[in-house]
Amino acid sequence: MLRGLATVSFWTADLAAAKDWYTELLGVEPYFERPGYAEFRIGDSQDELGLIDSRYAPPGSATGPGGAVVYWHVDDVSATHARLLSLGAKEYEPLTDRGAGFVTASVTDPFGNILGFMYNPHYLDVLDARG
Repeated sequence: MLRGLATVSFWTADLAAAKDWYTELLGVEPYFERPGYAEFRIGDSQDELGLIDSRYAPPGSATGPGGAVVYWHVDDVSATHARLLSLGAKEYEPLTDRGAGFVTASVTDPFGNILGFMYNPHYLDVLDARG
């Protein structure tokens, strides 16, 4: 039924600032934009990260961090953590060794969204299996 991650969307009250911040973090410009929306393609599978003007949020949406945390694979959790903090993110979950090679952490971006990242040996196994 669920075949893969299509788009991770973050709400922001300041789309221009969020677009600039994520462009700096990711090192790429959005590949797709329309009024109220900017989308980046990133990573090994060109996964999509969308930024949506919070004016379009459904009624009753949370206005602060909460809910599920999506973790992006990174090669160096500690370096990623340090870079995000240097760009103004705030720690949400500290670096945590989960055992068997899995390490996680997360931050809250300057726009109130939780950005999770992890070193995930399984991710690398799947990537290698795809060739």
